[in-house]
Amino acid sequence: MNRKIAMILSLAALCAATAPAQAAGAAHGRFAHGNAEGGVTAGKFRGAAGPNGGAYARGRVTQTDGAGNGRTASGGAYRTPGGATAARAGSTTRSADGTVSHQGQIAANGAKGSVQSSSSFTKGADGSAAGERNTTATGANGTTYTGNTTYGKGEGVNHTGTCANAAGETIACR
Repeated sequence: MNRKIAMILSLAALCAATAPAQAAGAAHGRFAHGNAEGGVTAGKFRGAAGPNGGAYARGRVTQTDGAGNGRTASGGAYRTPGGATAARAGSTTRSADGTVSHQGQIAANGAKGSVQSSSSFTKGADGSAAGERNTTATGANGTTYTGNTTYGKGEGVNHTGTCANAAGETIACR
């Protein structure tokens, strides 16, 4: 399934990024069918391009195996008429024993700066839980913020963050 999802999302992002500025239109679709694992594979996609250069594409695929296990992956890519871009992707897996795992990423870039962030979360069959998010943001003037947030059931939330100027020197975050 991962290759199918990656291919769908890559094509969607490519369509959003390369649609001619003068073209306008939309496309969408859905599918669902039984799979060899005894479950269902289903998905949907949607995309559009506007006459001023804006475009988006997004999609989702879910697969089950008939034994209580399931996986979902989704993503999207966007472009504004002004040229700013953003993309996100995520995947979640749930096992029959109650274990859950999630990963996600986002990225955006425009005239005012850029941001990249990734996250992960797991819940064990025993009720344990832990998660983490890492983020880096850069302003148009070159200042940066780098942050890390972690969570552990019974431990709480911990956060660290640092900021730097365009020369790479640590500065106070505000």
